[in-house]
Amino acid sequence: MPLGFYIIMAAQFFSALADNALLIVAISILRDMAAPAEFEPLLKLFFTLSYVLLAAFVGAFADSMPKWRVMLISNTVKIGGCLLLFLGAHPLLAYAVIGLGAAAYSPAKYGILTEYLPPSLLVVANGWIEGLTVGAIILGTVIGGLLIHPHSEAWLARIAAPVFSSGISAIIAAIGLLYVIAAAFNLYVPNTGVDHKPLKRNPFYLFHDFNHCLKLLWRDKLGQISLSVTTLFWGAGATLQFIVIKWAEHNLGFDLSKASMLQGVVAIGVAIGSVLAARLVCLRGAVGVIPLGIAMGLVVTLMIFVTTAPVAMIMMILVGGLAGFFVVPMNALLQHRGHILMGAGHSIAVQNFNENLSILMMTGLYALLIMSGISINVVIVMFGLFVAGMMFMIKRQHEANQREFDSVALLDDARH
Repeated sequence: MPLGFYIIMAAQFFSALADNALLIVAISILRDMAAPAEFEPLLKLFFTLSYVLLAAFVGAFADSMPKWRVMLISNTVKIGGCLLLFLGAHPLLAYAVIGLGAAAYSPAKYGILTEYLPPSLLVVANGWIEGLTVGAIILGTVIGGLLIHPHSEAWLARIAAPVFSSGISAIIAAIGLLYVIAAAFNLYVPNTGVDHKPLKRNPFYLFHDFNHCLKLLWRDKLGQISLSVTTLFWGAGATLQFIVIKWAEHNLGFDLSKASMLQGVVAIGVAIGSVLAARLVCLRGAVGVIPLGIAMGLVVTLMIFVTTAPVAMIMMILVGGLAGFFVVPMNALLQHRGHILMGAGHSIAVQNFNENLSILMMTGLYALLIMSGISINVVIVMFGLFVAGMMFMIKRQHEANQREFDSVALLDDARH
């Protein structure tokens, strides 16, 4: 791989690292404010709102100028959100601003790969991005959990007393430094020299073009199956982040710092499952992993019986492993169909829209359940059965598609 590729990866890693560390810190601030419990999943909702509302625009924005500049602008917006939190703004508002930067960052980080690298290296490059994103989730969650630990916060408060008014201010500043490091890497992201399309000023044209692509992918016999699976996965994954924290506190007696570590354990499982899927599953066999999604939903329901930390860690690795094994092939299938039907950029925009709409709906529903006072164990059972049931319905739909038309035959020319 050329040097510029590793610079792109470094910029992505530090930016995602800060996003995940700041989520744990924002949850801690909400608790210090004695905010209602349902505000915690609303953090994710406010973060992903921009992905949905701006889906028709961010792709066009990313294609209107060099990708390094888009990444720098987007990362600067994230720094602004971090600064708002530092200055005392409500965590929901600050995290919404960070989500705005993330929504604009996403099509640029994927789009630059197709501009910078030859097609023969794209699969490897996407593997790097997914691997580093999982790594950022693990390390960012762990860093956030360590920083909010009472001993860490007290130590930071002591050493930063001349500059910062409190330990939490020093923590936010430290995470802000990660965004600054990402921005520094953005400055050295190579200019690919690709001609860029002027940004269309007519929003109705952008809406019409996006709507056309949305319908195209949902009507495709393979596109609709892979998009259904990845849409459900990301909505379920975002909700599971908050379920794990609540469950660890209720069933295991963990505080927020320890509970956040379990999120990292889930991510380790996802990484293991992803590696195994990459080795064992070919593109043509991607739809064969759907039953593992059903299994994952059923395994989640068993969480209610777990009351010890070692068993909890095994359970989280198993859940993450099943998730990684079934979502990676389906994501590859979706990218393949999207590239053929409409091109990579438009496909990413459609994928982001659907997946983040799912995150909004599922985290919003979780917030309503918590608000109504339903036990976390009941929520877990409802969540697990919902995921298993939806995956079963997707499996039945694929079987119906196959009876009507051998859609998998479309992949006969795909390479393993």
